[in-house]
Amino acid sequence: MKKLITVMLLGIAIFTFAFSSPALAGDAVSGAKVFSANCASCHAGGKNLVNAAKSLKKADLEKYDMYSAEAIIAQVTKGKAAMPAFGKRLKAEQIENVTAYVLEQADKGWK
Repeated sequence: MKKLITVMLLGIAIFTFAFSSPALAGDAVSGAKVFSANCASCHAGGKNLVNAAKSLKKADLEKYDMYSAEAIIAQVTKGKAAMPAFGKRLKAEQIENVTAYVLEQADKGWK
């Protein structure tokens, strides 16, 4: 009986991992180009020219619950407040790439 349960659990684990969605694997180098063309006018150097308190610095991203790929992808795609939606202008891959770039730069202190 233990062997049967072990085999069933192993089967479930394999099935779960085989069909789960992949982790964000954005390309930060490509994201830098997207950022430069679409975001830098308001967010140069990780700043926020519209609302200085909500910069792209790691501390501010954490403070406003934006320090995750999911949160940034949603914000870039749908927009919010003064930030326009880029979901129709950029492809999903470009949004993932710019997200990877923003998170990488936030971790580096935008240097």
